[in-house]
Amino acid sequence: MIEQPSITILDGPMGTELDRRGIDLPPPLWSASAIASAPQAIESIHRDYASAGASVHTAATFRTQSRSSGADWQRLTRQAIAITRRSVPSHHRVAGSLAPLEDCYRPDLSPANVSHARSSCLSEHRAMADCLAEFGCDLILCETFSHGGEAIIAVKAAVGTSVPTWLALTAGYDGSLMTPGEMSEIAKRVEQFGVDAILVNCTPATQTLRFVAALANANLSVPIGAYANAGNRDEGIGWEESDNANQEDSESVKQYVQLAQQWCDAGATILGGCCGTGPAHIRGVSRMLEGDSDDSGEYGSGP
Repeated sequence: MIEQPSITILDGPMGTELDRRGIDLPPPLWSASAIASAPQAIESIHRDYASAGASVHTAATFRTQSRSSGADWQRLTRQAIAITRRSVPSHHRVAGSLAPLEDCYRPDLSPANVSHARSSCLSEHRAMADCLAEFGCDLILCETFSHGGEAIIAVKAAVGTSVPTWLALTAGYDGSLMTPGEMSEIAKRVEQFGVDAILVNCTPATQTLRFVAALANANLSVPIGAYANAGNRDEGIGWEESDNANQEDSESVKQYVQLAQQWCDAGATILGGCCGTGPAHIRGVSRMLEGDSDDSGEYGSGP
């Protein structure tokens, strides 16, 4: 049984879960397209994560900023937050996702790379942060940032709203976009701007521990956490397109839970899931934290 104080459980991904449930997600909106086309599916996913044990739920605003959504961006942002709010218990927290302006796995495309574009970058992030705050988010989650400079800009914009702000950094789908040392240095820099938590996200689950350990060794004054992606499909941790994806006793869930326990042991106090995981993985993490395991260390499937 794990004895960890004040562990917060995040939900899992929206985009890959919508895709698994057969919802079409055309670019450039991806998951945000379902706000208008399949709101009931978004509601169902939020409810499933709440039932699985999550108490922080991220609205589908990852691609609702004006650069991706155009003139409808504020309406889509408001609607996404409203969908989340009505889908989860009233005492749960709703997080507004604030994403990189360009491809989260392409830091070379970030406008923060160009000196004359940085003020515009700040303005765009500030506009999105202001809307997330105005439309009632309990916290702003700046997530999937692989460019340290843009991460700092986004955090400044979010903290300026006075809404609690978390930053989640990614090393990319193969763990190559930054080293653990580089991630810890970014974390130290953003800490001074008033961020409330720093996490590792959308990095392969099998590679996440070294990044969590680097954050723990940085002796930050704020909580740290992790919500990893499933990694390569041949690792067998997620990406299942069958009913087995929602079974807590599946091998994919067992593997993810074992890795999450390592993050927890390393100092993470916020745990969730990212691309390729699903409600079963969150339920497995929740049961792990409740100590619902047998003597062999394998986690039971529950009722």
